[in-house]
Amino acid sequence: MTSNKNARRIRKTHRYLGLFLGIQFLFWTISGLYFSWTDIDEIHGDHFKNEEYRPTSFSGLIGMSELQPEVSIATIQLKEIQGEPFYWINSEKLYSAKTGLLRSGINRNEALSIAKERMKVGMEVKSIELITETDKHHEFRGGPLPSYVISYKGDDEVKAYVSQENASFITARHEAWRWFDFLWMTHTMDYEGRDNMNNWLLRAFSILGLITVFSGFLLWFTSSVTIKKLTKGKK
Repeated sequence: MTSNKNARRIRKTHRYLGLFLGIQFLFWTISGLYFSWTDIDEIHGDHFKNEEYRPTSFSGLIGMSELQPEVSIATIQLKEIQGEPFYWINSEKLYSAKTGLLRSGINRNEALSIAKERMKVGMEVKSIELITETDKHHEFRGGPLPSYVISYKGDDEVKAYVSQENASFITARHEAWRWFDFLWMTHTMDYEGRDNMNNWLLRAFSILGLITVFSGFLLWFTSSVTIKKLTKGKK
């Protein structure tokens, strides 16, 4: 049977580990509850988007050999900008699908038009700006830059992102998504970039968490009256 001295050591270790890890355990629990009780489609902002949006069908488009200047093609996408068709070639160049002329991205009015098609009818624009860089904690981290940010009026602080380079509607962000993103950071413990689940801080806390649990089991074993009686009975 473990001595009283060892039992005190186990109790002290368990107490201080619990104190040290308690805040992070609380974050894990709160974030886990939030994730399990929220609708992921709402987090994605689907209820702010135009669910009836369908891409326009075009006819009479020019052939690839008519692009100016002519280019070798590996990939191609058809884009629509204010009712006009464009080719997005090799994920780097935008051409008119009617004239074949190369163009250098879209302007603010065109970005607003694209966002209007993709967002729910009736949403009122508050502002629009062009962003060229983001940090690791920005809600648009990892998105294509430069992009236009269209902000909408309302308590949800909705923002839509449209790529300046290829006229793509990228995503929409809102207040619930930002809370989700913050809690995801506390859950993964990636306080630098938020998305790395293989960081050493998370690994260390996970191991310490196991030690805390096992020390609790051991503490119960060393302090259990029933165990002590059984041990004495065997003697």
